Amino acid sequence: MARYTGPKTKVARKFGEAIFGEDRSLEKRNYPPGQHGMARRRAKRSEYATQLQEKQKAKYTYGILEKQFRNIFDAAQRAKGITGEVLLQICESRLDNVVYRLGIAPSRAAARQLVTHKHITVNGEVVNIPSYTLKAGDKVAVREKSKSLEVIINALSTRKSYDWMMWNEETKEGTFISVPQRVQIPENIKEQLIVELYSK
Repeated sequence: MARYTGPKTKVARKFGEAIFGEDRSLEKRNYPPGQHGMARRRAKRSEYATQLQEKQKAKYTYGILEKQFRNIFDAAQRAKGITGEVLLQICESRLDNVVYRLGIAPSRAAARQLVTHKHITVNGEVVNIPSYTLKAGDKVAVREKSKSLEVIINALSTRKSYDWMMWNEETKEGTFISVPQRVQIPENIKEQLIVELYSK
C-alpha cells in the first residue's frame, strides 16, 4: 500500500479530531464519515478496535506506513524507558516531523516533500530522507537557494515554538535541543493502547 493521499477531513472525522491540523470542514461535520455517520452505532467497541484505532491515528498523524511503524515500535521496545513514550519520541525525532515543528512547512506531508526535494540541510549537509532520526544538538536549516520559496515563507509566518527546539529567524536555522518528554508532545495519542496491541 502506498502512502495515504486521500481526503484528510474524512480521516479526521473518523477519529473525531483534527489530526492533520486546523480543519474547518471537521468543525462543521464533527461526526463519522459515511451514510450512517450521524446515527452513531451504540454497540460498545471492543478492546481490540479501540487499540487498533489508536495505532491508526498515530500512523496517520505522523504519516508513517505499517511496516515502518512496526520497525519503530520494535526499536522502542529495545530502547531503555517506557516503550510507548519512546515510540512517540522516535516519531518526534524524525526529520520530516522536526521540519514541520520548526514551522518550515505547514504540514508533515509538505515537510516530507521539502526534505525529499533537497531543500533541507542537517548540520550543513543536504539530507533527503524524511525518516532520518535527529540527535540532540543537530541543526536543521533551509538551503540558501530555497529560502525564497513561497511555501516556506508562508509557513514561517504562522510558526509555533516548542521547548525542545530553537529557531533562528535570520539564518533560517533551527536546533533540535533535545528529545521531547511525553508531557511536551501535544499529540492526543494514547500510546499505551498501541503497546498493548503490538504485545498481543
